[in-house]
Amino acid sequence: MHDVRYDEMHDEMLVVNPFASAILTFRGGADGQEGPIRIIQGPKAQIGGSRLDVDPIHDEIFLPDGNRILVYPRTANGDVAPLRIIEGANTQLKQAQSIAVDPVNDIIAVGLNRGEEHPEDRALDGSLILFNRLDNGNVKPRAVIRGPKSGIIRINQVQVYPKRKLVIAAMPGMIDQMEPENAFLGVWSYDQDGDAAPRYKMPTGPRTTLKKPFGVVLNVKDKEVIISDMRLNGVLTFSVPEIF
Repeated sequence: MHDVRYDEMHDEMLVVNPFASAILTFRGGADGQEGPIRIIQGPKAQIGGSRLDVDPIHDEIFLPDGNRILVYPRTANGDVAPLRIIEGANTQLKQAQSIAVDPVNDIIAVGLNRGEEHPEDRALDGSLILFNRLDNGNVKPRAVIRGPKSGIIRINQVQVYPKRKLVIAAMPGMIDQMEPENAFLGVWSYDQDGDAAPRYKMPTGPRTTLKKPFGVVLNVKDKEVIISDMRLNGVLTFSVPEIF
């Protein structure tokens, strides 16, 4: 499992099992050998990828899968087809591997790891793409953040903060490097586009002790950012009230 999302409104946990091509939903208090309460799986479902996000307000699940984004009913169970699929040349989707949905401002933030496919220039080829929540088919993004100023190479996990219209992304750097110099946690706003530097940046190094940030969670109540670090094999909590 590469991503777990907690739906606080319905007290449920959601994960993707890429080997079973399934989305599994568990009770929030699940323990031990307890099975999922719902499973989306089958040829109609077309499950792919290993990350997801849930929109508890509009009852939808969002799944990035390479060149497309699939959207399912949150309460779906069995072989259920997607409600919508964002796919096509206009979308610029390629190696989409991380996603976050903002149900308040109707935004989808998607991380693209295109750098892994272009080793000759992969340091400049990662992207952060924004869509409208209800987009469907071969649509153009509302924003594409990409380029040397952005510093984006590989995005592993994305979160959004609707109140300030921010996207927070964990950048672990090149996949084949244990402690990449260009890894960091970046924060962008919804109104940024093109080769845009992050509004806020938390780099690796002795001051933060970060080495390869992999996952990120926001603790809005206490104005904290919680980061899992792949190289440290640990979880670090930072107080960053300026973001909130």
